[in-house]
Amino acid sequence: MTGENITIAISGGIGSGKSVVSRMLSVMGYDVYDCDVNARKLMDADSAIKAEIASDISPEVIIDGNIDRKRLAQIVFNDPLMLTRLNDIVHSAVRHHLTTYRTAHRGILFFESAILAESGFHTLADRVWEVIAPLDLRIERVMRRNNLSREEVEARIASQSADSISTLHPAVDTIVNDDVMPLLTQVSNLLSRLGE
Repeated sequence: MTGENITIAISGGIGSGKSVVSRMLSVMGYDVYDCDVNARKLMDADSAIKAEIASDISPEVIIDGNIDRKRLAQIVFNDPLMLTRLNDIVHSAVRHHLTTYRTAHRGILFFESAILAESGFHTLADRVWEVIAPLDLRIERVMRRNNLSREEVEARIASQSADSISTLHPAVDTIVNDDVMPLLTQVSNLLSRLGE
């Protein structure tokens, strides 16, 4: 595949460590598009997105033209219908942005997404690298990182699909991030296979 354009999705549930893999690839010189980061940028910059959120979720989450993310999270993580609507709004914007970015890119492009199946972003990937970790370890990581209670973390995990991406995509590689198996070795092995 050397010299070809290829798009690889990095996915995994909250706390799995997909961002660690993304940072590793960035340090190695690869281009990594972060769907969450770009979603936030688009939400902050696009008045049409804010208007849709105010209209379809709650006008209370827009304060002085800015999104109150804490209030928005409280609403959507406790209401599956609101979470679905928010995802519809944001995923559409990110999908368009990523598609444009991908079209202009040459070589290997990685993109990171926590909700690859739900967003439909898996259709933009030639391969998927799925990062997995034991559930208790994921919960501990997010509690520590985000200063959340166990119940809050479990609610966020429950809001994400429990299905493996391998049921939706024909080309999936698994990276185990259990603090035991060396990540760098796994990533290096997958990269070497791209050159075959």
